[in-house]
Amino acid sequence: MTAQLGMYDMPGLHGANDRFWDLIRRNLGRGPDRLARDRDAWDVWLDPDLVLAQTCGMPYRTRLVGKVQLVGTPDYGLTDCPPGHYRSIFVARIDDDRSLAELCAGTFAFNETLSQSGWAAPATHLAARGLSAAQLKQTGAHAASARAVAEGDADFAALDALTWLLLQDHTDLGPRLREVGQTAPTPGLPLITARHNDPAPIAQAVRAAITDLPESDRAALRLRGLTDISTAMYRAVPTPPMPQASTPRV
Repeated sequence: MTAQLGMYDMPGLHGANDRFWDLIRRNLGRGPDRLARDRDAWDVWLDPDLVLAQTCGMPYRTRLVGKVQLVGTPDYGLTDCPPGHYRSIFVARIDDDRSLAELCAGTFAFNETLSQSGWAAPATHLAARGLSAAQLKQTGAHAASARAVAEGDADFAALDALTWLLLQDHTDLGPRLREVGQTAPTPGLPLITARHNDPAPIAQAVRAAITDLPESDRAALRLRGLTDISTAMYRAVPTPPMPQASTPRV
């Protein structure tokens, strides 16, 4: 059996996520003893023995629908977002006072081509305003995109709003960057299970685990609850073209 909560599982949150998974496993009555932190995300998401994992909205709507079961979408209580939704935050260096349109003359750092918050949402946002970045830099992770901007290797980036908060909590990047724009909210990162599993008891176990978590862990993970967002709502989110000469990874 396999479980992975890797989308927001930065080192400073390993303990809280381990305790969260332990409560889910106890409430469900089955599951692996430990989270899979050393396996490829696609290998986990498509594992026939998958009990629970978190994916991103873009991989879910473009490649995973029909191959997995949707369990629910965690709600992180993000400002000006409906429950279970999130948005991308455009960031630039703290000492760079250019507008978002002006930053487009430079290099845009993004994590992956199959990332909703790192690529799809910002690309859609810019295109709607007749904008696009002059150059692209694929980094492999939101934190790497943020660091590329902070260190002058890129001019701006778009970060998952929750990741942006967590980077401010757990890294030195917050004081080095400033927000320069936001995208519209879209459905957040869903929890999934293998296609043959019944998602209802798993969702029930997740909800019970959120309630049972110590307040300090709930606060660290910023968990408020589990929402039900339909597959149709995920599929309605726009999917922009992939950037040229980039390898789709997540």
